[in-house]
Amino acid sequence: MAKEVHSVSEEGFSTTSQIREFETTIDAEGEEAPDTLEALLAAYAACYVPALRVGAQQRDAGDLGRIEIDATGELNDDDKLESVSFAVSTDADLDDDTGAAVAERAHELCKVGDAVKESLVADVTFE
Repeated sequence: MAKEVHSVSEEGFSTTSQIREFETTIDAEGEEAPDTLEALLAAYAACYVPALRVGAQQRDAGDLGRIEIDATGELNDDDKLESVSFAVSTDADLDDDTGAAVAERAHELCKVGDAVKESLVADVTFE
């Protein structure tokens, strides 16, 4: 199985991507759409939500209800992503140990988090 995205940039630094029947635009300069790192943070947080829900079920934490994530990406001197942090709030009242267990399991389940590991680098060919 593979995931496929078709991306086109007519000029400048803005790219429109076709993802199945959906279309999204990302502007590397962040002037006309989210920039690339903002899009990555949004995808990471969106992936972490279901991972939290499953992690909570698997760690007997119950239903989390409404989940809000404030994702922050700290940049290094080269404006590259250096670290990511999530400030998570839920309707559930989790103690520290349960919250840590749910977060640990969510990290194991989140596919985007797994994909941003250092060893994952695109194999590029020019046609």
